[in-house]
Amino acid sequence: MAYEINEQKKIGLGLIGFGVFFSLLGVILFFDRGLLALGNIFWLSGVALLLGWHSTLKLFTNQANYKGSISFLLGLFFLFVRWPVVGIILEIYGCIVLFGGFWPSVKVFLGHIPILGWIISYLFW
Repeated sequence: MAYEINEQKKIGLGLIGFGVFFSLLGVILFFDRGLLALGNIFWLSGVALLLGWHSTLKLFTNQANYKGSISFLLGLFFLFVRWPVVGIILEIYGCIVLFGGFWPSVKVFLGHIPILGWIISYLFW
């Protein structure tokens, strides 16, 4: 198996899922700050469990990723000072910049899921 999934990584994936769910719910409910903050906490802890604490720290402090890290942290700041729209836009940009190198791996992973992989390859690739 190319990807080793242990219990810690399963919990990390679950926390990322909860983070995305609460963030989407916060956006749907007119940028509710509490749900957006809860989604960010779940998402960050899920990434830390999935990648490992040391790798997550290296990801956010790598010199090539400073633009994404600063954008994401600035988005968190704007979220907490009651500018959720600006904060979400900055966080999305920061995530795209930070995790831009992971998209090929995500593409391969999604392509191996039985029904979803066929739909994605038929529609997009």
